[in-house]
Amino acid sequence: MPRPVHFEIHADDPERAISFYNDVFDWKFSSFGNMEHAYWGIETGPDSEPGLNGGLMKRMGPGPVEGAAVNCYVCTLQVDDLDAYAKRIKTAGGIQTVDKMPIPETGWLAYFKDTEGNIFGCMQFDQTAGK
Repeated sequence: MPRPVHFEIHADDPERAISFYNDVFDWKFSSFGNMEHAYWGIETGPDSEPGLNGGLMKRMGPGPVEGAAVNCYVCTLQVDDLDAYAKRIKTAGGIQTVDKMPIPETGWLAYFKDTEGNIFGCMQFDQTAGK
C-alpha cells in the first residue's frame, strides 16, 4: 500500500515560511542551489525516529483563497503539548483556524494556517481524549 514519503510547502515568501517553521517546530532547512527554482530541503527530525522530511519552494501560482474551506492536502504534525504549540504558532505569525477538539481514544486535534496561508494540523496523542 503506498505511503507518504515526502511533503512540500509552497510559500509566497519562502524566507518568511522558513522562519515560521523553524521558530515553531525547530525544523532545519538547507538550500538546493542547483535547481531551476529555489528549493529548500526540510529536516523534521532524526532519521532514527518515525516521520518524514520535506521541501519548501516559492509558490508558482495563486495561493489559498481567504475564507475558503480546506482546499489542499493537509499535513498533520504530532506534538507533545497542543496548547503550547498553538501559542508558538500564533507568536510566529500563524493563526488557529479550527479549535482544539477531541478525537475519541486518539488525541487532541487543531488546525492552523502558517504565514503563507497553508493549512496544517497538530495532533497531541492522548487515549483519554473525548472520554
